[in-house]
Amino acid sequence: MENLEEQRYTRAKEKVGHIKSFYCNLTAYCIVIPLLAYLNFRTTDFLWVFFPAIGWGFGLVAHWMTAFGQNITFIKEWEKRKIQELMNDKEF
Repeated sequence: MENLEEQRYTRAKEKVGHIKSFYCNLTAYCIVIPLLAYLNFRTTDFLWVFFPAIGWGFGLVAHWMTAFGQNITFIKEWEKRKIQELMNDKEF
């Protein structure tokens, strides 16, 4: 029984670490992107600030999905189908 409690504690601690990491990433995004936008508007007419904002934004969304357990269902379904396919394969 104690082993089960230790496993639950370890998983909970890991999840809290992921959530904390996400919030740190979000805070950095909210600080850095406006600074980059200010730098962009002060130095040039080309709006290059959208490239890091969008790229980092995609990473932030992926980090959010990992931290809060949101999974794209088609990936899980593909994994299940692929596992079943390999299990049914006689040559594997």
